[in-house]
Amino acid sequence: MTTVDLRRLRLRPGEIRRETLDVDLEPFLLGGQRYEGSPPTIPVQLELSQASGATVLELRLDARLSGACMRCLGHAEIAREVRAREFHDFDAPPGDELRSDYVLEDHVQLSAWARDAIALELPDQILCREDCAGLCPVCGKDLNFEPHEHVDREPDPRWAALAEIRDEL
Repeated sequence: MTTVDLRRLRLRPGEIRRETLDVDLEPFLLGGQRYEGSPPTIPVQLELSQASGATVLELRLDARLSGACMRCLGHAEIAREVRAREFHDFDAPPGDELRSDYVLEDHVQLSAWARDAIALELPDQILCREDCAGLCPVCGKDLNFEPHEHVDREPDPRWAALAEIRDEL
């Protein structure tokens, strides 16, 4: 876990500090699939400034994740440019919105913050390409490489009673 000691920096009002730190990115588990950072360690730019007795924290990073496409299970990669900002007032009571959840005992929990910021930037579905056709629900073939339809399917005999009711109405 990468952390930054805010007391060590000794920021004065109006002062800005920039640091670039390497953060190990833990894999994401989404929809039962594992998405790994590529590379697993990424550089994170952290900018800290002191304003009115509180600290403003800004995070910048470029993340690339790879794993299975959520439609066809082929290889998928996604790249995101992530920006996040937190405000931390040391004098605010615990649980107050002026206290950052990523500052614990005067240490910025950079790994946790970077991971959460990346998670907020991810799309609902990670796909190999925007127009991914997915897998055929009947035979399981990849529709991206073998587009087809199953037209000779007979209806399930369990629906026959409902079909009779539909015809009567």
